[in-house]
Amino acid sequence: MHTTMMDVPLSLNSLLERAGQLFSSNEIVSRRPDKTLVRHTYGEWYRRTRSLAAALKALGIEKGDRVATLCWNHHAHLECYFGIPAAGAVMHTLNIRLAPDEIGWIAGDARDRVLIVDDVLLPLYRQFADLHRFEHVIVYAFSGQPVPEGFTDYDALIGAADGAAFRYVDHAETDPVAMCYTSGTTGRPKGVAYSHRSTVLHTLVASLGDFWGLKGSDVVLPVTPMFHANCWGVPYGAVMMGTKLVFPGPHLHPEDLLDLITAEQPTLSLGVPTIWMGLIQTFDAALQADHPHYGRWKLPRGMRSLVGGAAVPESLIRAFDQHGIWLLQGWGMTETSPLATVSYPKAELRNVSMDERYRRAAMAGVPVPLVDLRLRGDDGQDAPWNGQAMGEIQVRGPFITGSYHGVPVSEEKFTADGWLRTGDVAAVDELGFVRITDRTKDLIKSGGEWISSVDLENALMAHPAVAEAAVIAIPDEKWSERPLACVVFKKGQSAQPPELSAHLMRHHFAKWQLPDRYEFIDALPRTATGKFWKLKLRELYPH
Repeated sequence: MHTTMMDVPLSLNSLLERAGQLFSSNEIVSRRPDKTLVRHTYGEWYRRTRSLAAALKALGIEKGDRVATLCWNHHAHLECYFGIPAAGAVMHTLNIRLAPDEIGWIAGDARDRVLIVDDVLLPLYRQFADLHRFEHVIVYAFSGQPVPEGFTDYDALIGAADGAAFRYVDHAETDPVAMCYTSGTTGRPKGVAYSHRSTVLHTLVASLGDFWGLKGSDVVLPVTPMFHANCWGVPYGAVMMGTKLVFPGPHLHPEDLLDLITAEQPTLSLGVPTIWMGLIQTFDAALQADHPHYGRWKLPRGMRSLVGGAAVPESLIRAFDQHGIWLLQGWGMTETSPLATVSYPKAELRNVSMDERYRRAAMAGVPVPLVDLRLRGDDGQDAPWNGQAMGEIQVRGPFITGSYHGVPVSEEKFTADGWLRTGDVAAVDELGFVRITDRTKDLIKSGGEWISSVDLENALMAHPAVAEAAVIAIPDEKWSERPLACVVFKKGQSAQPPELSAHLMRHHFAKWQLPDRYEFIDALPRTATGKFWKLKLRELYPH
């Protein structure tokens, strides 16, 4: 017997055509560097995107060629998300927060032929221009100013192209559409190439009700950079559903985001915990009648917010819930497209206390459909899902990478039976909730016992005086390693080490698990993706 179903390849082009046909009057809002808002319809975006594809083909771009972007979040970057694959090429987002020499190395390793860059980022481009020569540098006038001489004007290029006559390049659903490089905190970054098939499947899964819950009536604010892990895949889902998109551009300071949120009232937002920490602290401060911004901002009650990229403290979830906003924690990696788990309120939790709901919400969550997850212990055996046994998270699935671009498959990152080794250590309970305890390289082993730096950090950030905290291991002659806590206080507040230790003990830490030392600093160093840069902290505090 044979199936009677049509064998139609999965393709991003079908999402592009759907948007142009069904959602032509829906809105895409972009914030320029001068903070003015530019509004386009999906119909305009559809025509411009097809024109971009036609223009790239006219430049000689062929199937499989890499076209890099060096852009903030805005409508033209969204055009690249679909226009570059429509031309048969591979969109390669360059991370603007990396060092210039690393950006140049990545562009060379990917063999990018073309660069599409915001005019406001030309100073950054010039710092690595000699490290990799692009055949064409196309400049989008994000600032609204004329494009400098010597560069191709993005708007003029697509304006001269015949998008109406454009024909999609023939492709298979397994052909690559986009490429991201890992953050490379250890060793050189490595490229991950996503396919039409993997991207469409990730979009369908992530858009389900317990995750993004995307509806056509939504207003989506992606604070997550479009140059990092495909903006968590949200641009693809938004186009599929025709949701209104509100792009913040380069303005990510709390006051700027609160102004935009107040004006556009998003129903779904996405960002890393550090962004939301600053936002809620700024908003709560402005609730005081003597504050200079008193009454200026309004948070949209009922807004869903997916937060990821780093562990989300329970205190942050509680703070937003006071304003009618629920934070959904997601976990994933560049290698997983990236959504792999989400801490949504399962049916089994319907009658539990709010304290239990908050506790669960601060976990990494439950594996999403199509993602297989296992814990592999040091003994090479699978750890049980009992909430206590720990092991390395290993995953596999149709939107999880099985190799890196141009790099031989190694046992360090992939198992012999085809699972991705994530490097994250976790326990999983009977309901399938993943509780990440650390990165394998960040675990603290003291006297033969493991201490979770993540658990210590989350508990410290629940202290009312603490804004942020990161915990690292320092060498110890007797115990091998001991915890050191680096603490950033909220403005105008402080606490002494005995008070912080007492606070941790109230959070059920044993005395031997407490940090031996506290370092009070003005700011924590961060990686290009906004995570705490523990490697830098270990360099600052080697003992």
